Amino acid sequence: QVQLVESGGGSVQAGGSLRLACVASEATTRSNYMGWFRQAPGKEREGVAAIYTGRGRTYYADSVKGRFTVSQDTAKNTMSLQMNSLKPEDTAMYYCAAGRDYVLGTFALQTSTYNYWGQGTQVTISS
Repeated sequence: QVQLVESGGGSVQAGGSLRLACVASEATTRSNYMGWFRQAPGKEREGVAAIYTGRGRTYYADSVKGRFTVSQDTAKNTMSLQMNSLKPEDTAMYYCAAGRDYVLGTFALQTSTYNYWGQGTQVTISS
């Protein structure tokens, strides 16, 4: 079982940037997928970005393409999410997740792909 710990959340104004980090208790490449999800109050959890760890292929929700960048540092067992040009609608609790099983990339941003979850880090964007 892998433990995941997120950090880097905070409050910034619209247009600003934040960088989230997720430290795993084991090599990120032991999971096929590592992903970032977010959940705003009253809304369902949604996939934001993911990485197929073996090849480094990345996936993004349409709402964040061009603004967010997901990456991994295998030497540090860490996955990061660089978030630029932040908008008030990006406000949510952000969760890191790890998925053991191989699935098609089509499913990279679905919650059902992931077995393990972190506790989350809050991101608040003010207008």
